[in-house]
Amino acid sequence: MSQPSNEGEPPGDLTAAEVWVWQAFRNGSSLDLRSGEPELDDPDGEHEWGPERTVRARVLARLLLDDEATSLPGRVASLHLTGAYVTGSLTLSGGEIDKFVELRHCRFEEEVRLTEAHLRTARLIGCRIPRLEAARVKVEGDLHLARCVIPDGIRLTDANIGTDLLLNEARVGSGDRTRAIAADGLSVSQEVQASLLTVDGELGLRGATIGGSLFMYGSVLRNTQGRYALHAPQLTVEQSAHFADPKRENARLIQGSTPPAGTYGPFGAAGARPPRSQHFECTGGVKLDDSRFGGSLVLDNARFTLERDQEISLRRLSTPELCFTSPAPERGLIVLSGATVENLVDKVSSWPRDERLWMAGFTYQRLIHRGHFSLQQRLDWLAAATPEYSPGPYEQLAAVYRAGGEDADARAVLLEKQRRRRETLPVAGKLWGLIQDWTVAYGYRPGQAALWMVLLWLAGFAVFFRHEPPALKLNESPQWNAALYTLDLLLPVISFGQDQAWAPEGGYQWLAAVMILLGWILATTVAAGATRLLRRQ
Repeated sequence: MSQPSNEGEPPGDLTAAEVWVWQAFRNGSSLDLRSGEPELDDPDGEHEWGPERTVRARVLARLLLDDEATSLPGRVASLHLTGAYVTGSLTLSGGEIDKFVELRHCRFEEEVRLTEAHLRTARLIGCRIPRLEAARVKVEGDLHLARCVIPDGIRLTDANIGTDLLLNEARVGSGDRTRAIAADGLSVSQEVQASLLTVDGELGLRGATIGGSLFMYGSVLRNTQGRYALHAPQLTVEQSAHFADPKRENARLIQGSTPPAGTYGPFGAAGARPPRSQHFECTGGVKLDDSRFGGSLVLDNARFTLERDQEISLRRLSTPELCFTSPAPERGLIVLSGATVENLVDKVSSWPRDERLWMAGFTYQRLIHRGHFSLQQRLDWLAAATPEYSPGPYEQLAAVYRAGGEDADARAVLLEKQRRRRETLPVAGKLWGLIQDWTVAYGYRPGQAALWMVLLWLAGFAVFFRHEPPALKLNESPQWNAALYTLDLLLPVISFGQDQAWAPEGGYQWLAAVMILLGWILATTVAAGATRLLRRQ
């Protein structure tokens, strides 16, 4: 019988803890180095961890990059390590790592470097890592960073994640760096779950692509050193992005769905921990210019704190549904210029009442109100967005009302547009506009024009009933009828044969001319209103 081979046995320079890690790796089993006391086992705590749980980073690198520790027969080598103190910098940059990696509740002395590394799946859960450098990393499966504390930030620039990226309940950044998470150009094939995430510094997702949805329920973004807390222009999310309150029905998205047991059990399960009762909070600007969301962008009950020179910028954004139902920030701008949405879901309280709303070129097809949102409040919404008169927002709102069968509201919006336009005209134009508004409401209230027509007819009838004008041709004129004569003066085109048979003199001639002129104006207004009504029907 041949002697057993020493291939894969631990080298002689390893400590006792490292030998345990080596053997567990070969066996594909989990190794837990924790003491069993939660206060002592907190990776972000102040208690020192002794040699019995200390593992050098270069030993982990040898396990993952070299083939020294071959798997035992019938086993798959993998790293499942809990509660270790990893000294030195774990450097796997550029490496090909085909082993499963899962590190839980570990404390890293120095940064973890995964730049341009290629991994199958990497799970770092509940760890304290000074900094994670993972630019251009490629992970075929999941990348888990749930509940990690990473004070010096994360770099995921141009990284490629094959399935999900999990950042639930992580704490990233300390406010010392302007950028806490640099993930420009990031590509995630499925979901990004970042609920209850706390970020001190900028979260950068410029040009990132997410094949599923982005979830940030109850997360907190703060950047007091720079302009933006969320800087994500040209972001593409194939499904939906949610910035909202954590709720019980969103438990899977808050706690994480993998590994199979989750980071915590479902709500209501024994030992389960409910989500923190908090809103999505953002201190600093938000930039989502030129971004595209395939399903919806939800900003529901979120709390935004802006400085006067900061903004929530959604310029040229595109999404089938924009849910903007958060309280309006006390300072800063909300910019929707050039954005295109199908459904706009909003509240009265979501929009600033002063001149801090910009939406030139903003197009939408339907309005869905959360709570009461009257026509006058909607007109105030437009006025806040157009401190200087612009016809586009009024025409857009009128088109939406008309498409929804609310023709009266559409006319009211267009009437308000004319009144705003009147403010930009010279004195003569303003005077003429006031006359049009007072008499016929610029033609948008045909009933008002018809009432004026009736009043003029009654006045004319009263005058001409007492003052019959002389006939143009004696013995050829029809019988005098003051009512029909007044109608002939007021109604263009239609003739009852009275106006051509009588010749009023003096002031009555001037009165007849004025009634003819007013009749043309009023009749045209009534006809225009009737035409709009018939066209809609």
